[in-house]
Amino acid sequence: MSQDSALYVGKVKHTRTEPLQHSFTYRVFYGLFDIDRLKNLDRKHRWFSVGRFNLMSFYESDYGPADGRPLRPWVEQTMEGAGVDLEGGRILLLTFPRILGFVFNPLSIWYCYGPSGDLRGVIHEVRNTFGDRHSYVVSVDREGMNHSFDKRLHVSPFNAMDHRYEFSLTEPGTRLSVSINQSGKDGARLRAGMALSRVAFTDSQIIKVFFSHPLVTLKVVSAIHLEALKLWIKGAKFHRRPDPASNSITVVGSERAAV
Repeated sequence: MSQDSALYVGKVKHTRTEPLQHSFTYRVFYGLFDIDRLKNLDRKHRWFSVGRFNLMSFYESDYGPADGRPLRPWVEQTMEGAGVDLEGGRILLLTFPRILGFVFNPLSIWYCYGPSGDLRGVIHEVRNTFGDRHSYVVSVDREGMNHSFDKRLHVSPFNAMDHRYEFSLTEPGTRLSVSINQSGKDGARLRAGMALSRVAFTDSQIIKVFFSHPLVTLKVVSAIHLEALKLWIKGAKFHRRPDPASNSITVVGSERAAV
């Protein structure tokens, strides 16, 4: 087992408060990957591969520049845009791995450390079902683990773009939690969060989570569309998808954005 990579199992919950009530909960599991030790994980585990089809797999082309290049340079350059120098420290990624070749990640979180193990920055990499993506870059020194920023990516057709997120999260440990509040001009609109527990990254655990959470990422996509249908039936206001922002990276706490 890698020292830093792990699996996290738990639940994700969404609660819409305005203009109508709606909530749902589903079970999930995530992978936490040390991006400098991916090849080592590949060599050690029968049911996990990097860049190849397997029961569980990780493709570098699913993240960052999305072109298959090594991810560390992209993360370091992105954090430098927020004034953060990682000095070669660890980079951990919390994300859904591919299961039988398929994945969809509404939210992946990069935890970026300095050489002494101090958390220096976080990147929230957000995707929608239209294939768009946006990354919100946070300097932990300035913004902490509780931070807020304006919405830059159209995620749900039932949420307007003039909203703001408030994030509260913990570092990966025995437990891991993320809480997201979304608000508009008239107050709170949506609460989302996940509460996860760490388990070892082993072949036996890969098999266990595969059968206890069958086709988890396909289930997430199905749930997104099913809950959207329920909202439409309830009469939620529909917002057309705007053109994606020309800048795909927003530095939290700064008005400037970088491509």
